[in-house]
Amino acid sequence: MPKRTVLDPQGQTIQHALSGLGYRQVRDVRQGKFFVLNLDGWSRDEAQSQLERISKEVLTNPVIEEYRFEIVD
Repeated sequence: MPKRTVLDPQGQTIQHALSGLGYRQVRDVRQGKFFVLNLDGWSRDEAQSQLERISKEVLTNPVIEEYRFEIVD
């Protein structure tokens, strides 16, 4: 997701469109992306460590984006 301090024109466009469709209660939209990774061969602790590294080094731009991940069995 874009950091809160980073302008999100896509999110603003979506919010404006929703407002125009009558959804005025939606006050803010942040548009982002997500990835689904299927893992095999790592323990849960190792997956946690490796996903932290992959997220920082490959999947996000840490200057302008935040990330979070969850491990689902």
